[in-house]
Amino acid sequence: MHDTMISSATAVDRWVGETFREWVALDAPGVPLPGGGRTWDRFGVLADMAKRDLALGRLAEGHADAVAILADAGTAPVASGPYGVWAARSRDGDLVASATASGWRIDGVKQFCSGVGLLDRALVSADGPDGPRLFDVDVRRAALEVCADSWPAVGMAASASASVVFHSVPAAARCAVGDPGFYTDRVGFWWGAAGVAACWWGGARALIDTVASYLDPGGSGAHELAAFGEAVAQQRSMTETMRWAASEIDGVQNDVEHARRVALVAREVVHRGCGSILAAVAAAGGARPICMDAAQSRRSADLYAYLSQHHGGRDAAALGKASLTTQEIS
Repeated sequence: MHDTMISSATAVDRWVGETFREWVALDAPGVPLPGGGRTWDRFGVLADMAKRDLALGRLAEGHADAVAILADAGTAPVASGPYGVWAARSRDGDLVASATASGWRIDGVKQFCSGVGLLDRALVSADGPDGPRLFDVDVRRAALEVCADSWPAVGMAASASASVVFHSVPAAARCAVGDPGFYTDRVGFWWGAAGVAACWWGGARALIDTVASYLDPGGSGAHELAAFGEAVAQQRSMTETMRWAASEIDGVQNDVEHARRVALVAREVVHRGCGSILAAVAAAGGARPICMDAAQSRRSADLYAYLSQHHGGRDAAALGKASLTTQEIS
């Protein structure tokens, strides 16, 4: 039994990695950039990838976000292969970037490095002498040490989101992306935050579609049908919220505070909706889909883990304050 479980997990990891790299080569070049009039199409691509598999959606979102960040910086990817964004900060700070004669040297530990072993390059944040900076790093050849067992979680295991140690990794001067503070100061930072919500939304759609196959309009009980109806209603609410967010992103281009409010609203609605859907599909389908359907079981764990990156009450408080300040409530 134990060996079978390991083999199954390995097969999932392999499929996610291979599918992600194939998508980057064939389909990712056609993903619209945010804010160019086709943001709804962009959200649809991300949601569809996450519907297929949430770890796959996470990797696709990271690649698409990296391409958008580079576009904001007025540059293009150095290579055509898979990119990611490694920009999470730990409680102890970030990587440290030190200036050298030829560019930069990066040291420290970076957590949540999604796509370790799958990416060619990553946009990596580090604290420089003049503030936080972003670097385009060749992670295939860099002196990186993957921390063993740094992702013991079942959820999002296939996203390969390990912690990584940077041992004096060199970065040429040209690999610095934008000025200090560029990454978080952009309007596009918030557009990217809304893109994550598109992945949550896609994963929830798959949960609903799967549990529907276990229900019978004429044979399922009222309690199960009521729970399923709640899930469908939440999904509709999320869909309309993401459609609204896409329209706002395409309509207002250079207002960081507006972009921030739009992203916070989208993430708040989708995060709450996904939480409700996780509970509702469990009530609608009972134990069988969660315990006997490997894909549904993994999807539930993946979505729960993916949602945990939301900043919860802090973001809701920021949205409340911003809405009162601007009097933009409805």
